[in-house]
Amino acid sequence: MKDELMSESSLMDRIEEYIKISNVGEISRRYFVMNAFDGALTMLGVIIGAHIANVHHSIYIISAGLSGSIAMGVSGISGAYMTEKAEREKKLKNLEKAMLENLRESIHYRSYRFAALVVALVDGLSPSIAATLVITPFLLSYVGLMGYEMAFFVAVLLTLLLLFFLGIYLARVSNESMILYGAEMLAVGGITAFLCMLVSAALGSLV
Repeated sequence: MKDELMSESSLMDRIEEYIKISNVGEISRRYFVMNAFDGALTMLGVIIGAHIANVHHSIYIISAGLSGSIAMGVSGISGAYMTEKAEREKKLKNLEKAMLENLRESIHYRSYRFAALVVALVDGLSPSIAATLVITPFLLSYVGLMGYEMAFFVAVLLTLLLLFFLGIYLARVSNESMILYGAEMLAVGGITAFLCMLVSAALGSLV
């Protein structure tokens, strides 16, 4: 038991050191907010477009939502990992040139590999989780726990709440007004909803 605790403590110490060296905490915060924001707004567009097009069947929303979530997740993880890995490799090579030694077995190399993995997971999972959260009411509608219309309004409300809380999170990070940041996020959500309704209605008139 004591050995296990010491092992866990050692692992946490290494992770903390990796985070400090790679500065992955700040980068991950940015990726988390940006991509959760994208995931939520993407699903908002999907559910509004479907609603205006009179696609009032939960399974279609669930199918589109889950497919979109998987696509965003795979794209985010793979794209972010390759991009972050390339950036970290460049930094490591510059550091090797400055220090005139091979750092492939150093803590810098391990911390950069750790950072690329963390950033990739945050980049891919944050939009997927946000999108899945938004379509949750339609899952409840599909199993008969609420009507479709109720699911639609709850999904829109969930999206706006998610945007508001993302704004609050940004405000806490920047030590600014939580109400102001939350309101700004809500405004973007409102504009997105309006544009989605406008485009869907315009395209619907052509059918």
